[in-house]
Amino acid sequence: MPSSSYQKMLDNFHWNCSDRFNFATDVVDKWAAKTPGVPVLWWIDGAGQEVKLAYAELARSSRRFCNVLMNAGVEKNDLVLVIMKPQPAWWEIVTACLRMGVIVSPGTTQLSSKDLEYRLEVSEATCVISDAENAHKFDAIGIDHPALDRKIVVGAEREGWIHYEEAMRDARDDFTDPETGADDVSMCYFTSGTTGHPKMVLHTQASYGIGHELTGHHWLRLTAGEVMWCITDTGWAKAAYSAYFGPMIQGATIFSVSTGFDPVRTLEILRDYPIDALCGAPTIYRLLVQQDLSQYSTEGLKRCYGAGEPLNPEVIAAWKTFSGLTIREGYGQTETCILCASWDEIEIRPGSMGKAAPGYDLQVVDADGNVVEAGDEGEIAFRVKPERPVGLFREYWKSPERMAESFRGDWYFTGDRAVRDEDGYFWFVSRSDDVIISSGYRIGPFEVESALIEHPAVAESAVVSSPDETRGEVVKAFIVLSNEFEPGDELAHEIQNHVKSVTAPFKYPRKIEFVGELPKTVSGKIRRVELRAREWA
Repeated sequence: MPSSSYQKMLDNFHWNCSDRFNFATDVVDKWAAKTPGVPVLWWIDGAGQEVKLAYAELARSSRRFCNVLMNAGVEKNDLVLVIMKPQPAWWEIVTACLRMGVIVSPGTTQLSSKDLEYRLEVSEATCVISDAENAHKFDAIGIDHPALDRKIVVGAEREGWIHYEEAMRDARDDFTDPETGADDVSMCYFTSGTTGHPKMVLHTQASYGIGHELTGHHWLRLTAGEVMWCITDTGWAKAAYSAYFGPMIQGATIFSVSTGFDPVRTLEILRDYPIDALCGAPTIYRLLVQQDLSQYSTEGLKRCYGAGEPLNPEVIAAWKTFSGLTIREGYGQTETCILCASWDEIEIRPGSMGKAAPGYDLQVVDADGNVVEAGDEGEIAFRVKPERPVGLFREYWKSPERMAESFRGDWYFTGDRAVRDEDGYFWFVSRSDDVIISSGYRIGPFEVESALIEHPAVAESAVVSSPDETRGEVVKAFIVLSNEFEPGDELAHEIQNHVKSVTAPFKYPRKIEFVGELPKTVSGKIRRVELRAREWA
């Protein structure tokens, strides 16, 4: 039976959503008026330089950037691609887009020119925004696209680009905010699937802007002025969860580091800076506990969270021995806000995903949407009828077949399989599709196979997940070679480097096995399930 405090949380929760909503005006501006000097962002660059951006400053700078966008010809409901490393401008740009009613589509800086070209074409983008380190990827795109005539670069002057800093200096900071509906589209994330290119996940002003109240208030337990560090790439939805919407809804301070993850540097920061709450993918904790922890301390740290993939109970135990804190797990998707977690109101059971979030009738069901018995395996799903949860995305844009797969009857099917025990705890089993999650990155096999087939040595390939002690799982490619090539380590390295060069490097196969043939169905479809089962046996 649910504990009394957890049941009280469920009973007292309701979605507070009206027809009109805008995250910038209804949340950012609220905190700018209430706590104008409190930093919304505390950012450190690679050289140790620090910038603190107050809520009031973010409100002003986001209005200025709205005017920059308008002067560039960007209008409400246009879509803007944003590819840049974590830096204050990223928060200003995203807030301005939300304020203006422009659809912002963040992406990881690991994307290649080919990845970006696809996103430009399918999203109908009208503008691209990047930083000095990544702008060349857009210049290398070989197609003529309207968005490439409207480019904004942060951090340096570049021919053919609008210089962000210069444009911001010349822009007015008064801007008449347009009315936006709660159901107006605000964000577009690309998420990998089993087949085909990444799908476009459309979120509304409310689905993330209100839906992540669950993340900030109920899961992260943030209060105004607390410092929250979520170690993530700004191109992933995890940043929306815990490095944008969740903390800002609570008036907290977002801590960010411009450099990539380094376990030693992370431990130094936890020792030297007043971080109240830490969140990261399980891979991050796995790497942290492998260090010599005797040199470090986490005296100021109050709470720790993990998300993105299942976390090993052994790592939870090792981290608690070091920090005295138990990592509280959370489960959600790019398409949703947090769905299941180890809430403060429940006992933590290491290895469990925790219990269902308030506002969601989360269940484990069979293929027909029937709730299965406790202890039986099924797919994680939640009801969308008669009431659709606010924290659910609007649609997979331009993908009616994916919508039909995910929305069946009264349910939204997550594509993840689990067991729900008699006490209401969820226990992750596997994904029901072939998507690979490695170090928190979501990788579709089709994306890797498409890159592999471009190499002259590859006649055919199948990509599956393979177990890995640090990353949880990694990409493994089974490759049938063309007749004129012989298998070997040198060729394997060459193929790996080829994949890194034509698509985002995190997608490359860390393991390669050359085979004579691939298992197939009678209709000729590759049986990835058979290869994956062999890897995980």
